[in-house]
Amino acid sequence: MNARRLPFLPSVLASATLAALLAAVAPAQAQTAFVSSEKDHTLTVVDLKTQAVTGTVATCKRPRHLQLTPDGRQLMVACAESNAADVIDLATRKSVGRLPIGEDPEAFDLSPDGKTLYVSEEDDAALGFFDIATKKFTRHVEVGKEPEGVKVSPDGKTVWVTSEVANLVHVIDTASGKVVKNVKVGKRPRRFALTPDGSQLWVTNEMSASVTVLSTKDWSVVDTVKFEVKGARSTDITPVGITMTRDGKRAFVALGRANHVAFVDVASRKTTDLVLVGKRAWNVTLDKAESRLVVVNGLSDDITLVDVAAAKPLKSIPVGRVPYGAVIVE
Repeated sequence: MNARRLPFLPSVLASATLAALLAAVAPAQAQTAFVSSEKDHTLTVVDLKTQAVTGTVATCKRPRHLQLTPDGRQLMVACAESNAADVIDLATRKSVGRLPIGEDPEAFDLSPDGKTLYVSEEDDAALGFFDIATKKFTRHVEVGKEPEGVKVSPDGKTVWVTSEVANLVHVIDTASGKVVKNVKVGKRPRRFALTPDGSQLWVTNEMSASVTVLSTKDWSVVDTVKFEVKGARSTDITPVGITMTRDGKRAFVALGRANHVAFVDVASRKTTDLVLVGKRAWNVTLDKAESRLVVVNGLSDDITLVDVAAAKPLKSIPVGRVPYGAVIVE
């Protein structure tokens, strides 16, 4: 359309047309993936636009789970062999401090206000409440053996933690520190995803080749989503990482040693697509546009970029040895 004709259009239409034109020519925001490497003690930096590694960030020993702070300025990394969480400033890409969050930390979640870390304490069968300001634990809540995945509710009032040995999800009130419910799920539960309306909690079961869907209203089991991969034994289908789209219509589950990612329709709870990725697909995350899925492959030392609309792998990018998790920032 000729830009000189825009003033002669009705004002609303002209504004909408101009906005559309500006959006079309505006450059896409750059997005960067930070991928933790358990063996290299670094975070590998990947430019998602060019699909290339641009560098590494030094961190503490055996980095695993990583998470952005609520303000998006820092990255917290659980380092198992340093018994700490490293705090990385994203502007400088350098460590600005460490938090002593206990022995062999693997998984944690931040409270919505960014003041408390909830840390699964595997050796002590407990969930630790760690105050970031004082750098001290304020509470340890006893749970089942080998606690693993941790997730805090959006309102910060509830925290959920899995017990790999007891096959339970523990529902904990953050104000009182009391376990209000123990919910039986599948074998070796690992990670969580919460539907956007907060009505369902999805739990991956590594040794049951399934996801348990829980109602957050009464903690009943709504459904169990079972996975099958042609040519793979059920024992090789080991779901761990899970994420959902912002509209809650689709879930993506990393199937571990089956080397696939499952696309799941949330409403019907049916697998719609299986995408072949690298060896031992461990964790998954979506880019901001939710058009690309980043799959972390622990045994092929790479990540796979997946086109969500086409349900097809785009490219595998070598990263550090034994990659564990990924976070995407703009």
